[in-house]
Amino acid sequence: MNTVKTAKEYQAIKQEKKAIFVFSAEWCPDCRFIEPFLPEIEQQFSDYEFYYIDRDQLLDVCTDENIFGIPSFVAYDRGKELGRFVSKDRKTKEEIEQFIQGLQ
Repeated sequence: MNTVKTAKEYQAIKQEKKAIFVFSAEWCPDCRFIEPFLPEIEQQFSDYEFYYIDRDQLLDVCTDENIFGIPSFVAYDRGKELGRFVSKDRKTKEEIEQFIQGLQ
């Protein structure tokens, strides 16, 4: 999974790619919970590019996107928002898969 380092980079990816952004933070225990199965989800849904956004590094992006709980997921296809799975609750592998399947 690639890491988005700037707000400008985020905007470019959002406009140009079919992408799922994973909003997270190093200190977040629920974010660490999903880490082991994220590579499998990336492989399963390879028509999307996955990008990690550290909430603490890009707080302005999180504010602009109304991401106030992590881990959260937002999907875009060349500038069009396809859906969002945003909350502060822990997410299971099955819930994330259902979210992505619902985008298609």
